[in-house]
Amino acid sequence: MCPADRDDPRKPIKPAERGAAARLSTDFSRVLVVGKSSINRVVVSKIVEKSGLKPISESPETGEKALASLIPGVVILDGGADDKDCDRLLSGIDALRRASGKARPSVILLSTRNGTPGSLDLSSVVDAVVAKPITPEKLQPVIERLVGRG
Repeated sequence: MCPADRDDPRKPIKPAERGAAARLSTDFSRVLVVGKSSINRVVVSKIVEKSGLKPISESPETGEKALASLIPGVVILDGGADDKDCDRLLSGIDALRRASGKARPSVILLSTRNGTPGSLDLSSVVDAVVAKPITPEKLQPVIERLVGRG
């Protein structure tokens, strides 16, 4: 593989790269925050910091690369208006979870709809759904519960 290909966030993560990433240990002190809206990423990152964790803020385009190099304890995906803005990361997250044999990293979807992953017919990779608008009172307990599972 050409080194330039590795830097292209549009390229899917290859199985060999997923295997290498899966051998990395999960860093429960880090939370990957992914979303198109930089404002939402800042708001969510501040809430993550209040939980005593270190946020890593990425767009959906760069989130795949960050996920390949770091296995955070939690990934927070801002689904956008249709809950699909971060769908491109779901296969990579699923591969990490299968490779580790555990439900790590945990995944929180920020959604415009209320409900659970099952009731909203979302990917089996999503562990929790937090309805927008995003507030510390709604998001922080979910983050802490999922990090506590580790």
